[in-house]
Amino acid sequence: MRHRRSIAVSAAALLTLAGAAGIAQAQPESLYAPSAMVFSVAQGDDAAAPTVVRATTVSCAPGARGTHPDPEAACAALKSAGGTFDRLLSEPNPDRACPMHYDPVTVSAVGVWEGRRVAWHHTFSNSCIMGATLNGNAVFAF
Repeated sequence: MRHRRSIAVSAAALLTLAGAAGIAQAQPESLYAPSAMVFSVAQGDDAAAPTVVRATTVSCAPGARGTHPDPEAACAALKSAGGTFDRLLSEPNPDRACPMHYDPVTVSAVGVWEGRRVAWHHTFSNSCIMGATLNGNAVFAF
């Protein structure tokens, strides 16, 4: 009887320790949700097999860094968009005249924004329309 009781107490202690260890492992490694993105500009309209013209990286947490020429401004623009990448687009600048030829350009954002996976792309009819629509947005200014 005494042997069964010590086994039960030992088993309960092991379960308690295992549960506490499981809780400790579930804690985040840092106070910041990860935000690391790769931005690219590609020639063509096929996002699945693009011909990348240029690309850059940005990590926003805990500090802005990456190969982007201005990671602080890019992170600020992403934060103001709330991770909704369509908000980076604006109405084309009406004072900017663009040719009406079709030479598609696709911009992409792939990675993790505030802990959630992101894969976004948008195709413009040409690079002039892209510049007018992004209108100097810091994220794609590379």
